[in-house]
Amino acid sequence: MNDYSYRGKTIVTERGTMHSDADAAQRFMANVYLWMTGALVVTGLAAILTVGPAALNPAYTQEQAVQIALGTAIGRLVFGSKVGYIVLIVAELALVFFLAARIRQMSKPAAMAAFFAFATLNGITLSSIFLVYSLPSIGTAFFISAGMFGGMSLYGTLTKRDLSKMGNICGMALWGIIISCVVNMFLRSPGFSYAISILTVVVFTGLTAYDTQKLKRLQLADGSTDSYAKASIFGALTLYLDFINMFLALLRIFGRSRN
Repeated sequence: MNDYSYRGKTIVTERGTMHSDADAAQRFMANVYLWMTGALVVTGLAAILTVGPAALNPAYTQEQAVQIALGTAIGRLVFGSKVGYIVLIVAELALVFFLAARIRQMSKPAAMAAFFAFATLNGITLSSIFLVYSLPSIGTAFFISAGMFGGMSLYGTLTKRDLSKMGNICGMALWGIIISCVVNMFLRSPGFSYAISILTVVVFTGLTAYDTQKLKRLQLADGSTDSYAKASIFGALTLYLDFINMFLALLRIFGRSRN
């Protein structure tokens, strides 16, 4: 989070009250987790509305669920047209990079709108998991992810050890994962895909602890309430991405076909 400073001894809350480092960190992290939870709820709702609630019925086969999804306006855009799906993916990536690069210059309402717009687009593009995987396996992957995320985030909050080195290693490994995914698009190797998923879980487990520690140590240089709110939103985006990637990797490992 290069837009914010780790200098300073106090931070301003949204009510304008000054607090000590420890108190400020607790309040800041509480806001981060609140924004993140809100984004996850929005993502889930967007995914369900894309395929249609009826498509979640386990009694339907995959083919029947797809037909239900094609009956919704957004579902037709996502599943009925490759061009539409590509446009959504490009828009999603553009929005997250824009938010990461420009959040400091944005107003608080604009940052909120961009954050939840990204969460919505992500839910739309990930909605296919309800058509591919069984609902119990999705739930299992989600709760395992929540447990792992919570444990590593708690570790990042409580540990006295500097996790910067681990964060750098995980960051480099992430580039390796991206390159491997591109290579496997041509190889189409199930074994290689499985190995990538395992490595992805390991990397984002480490990044969760590192990012949490980094956020906990964050102090705002200008002390404004808008900067505090926008830093909370960007922190939530960081942990949200860690959680989503961990969840998807676990789903690829443990997920069972809908049929």
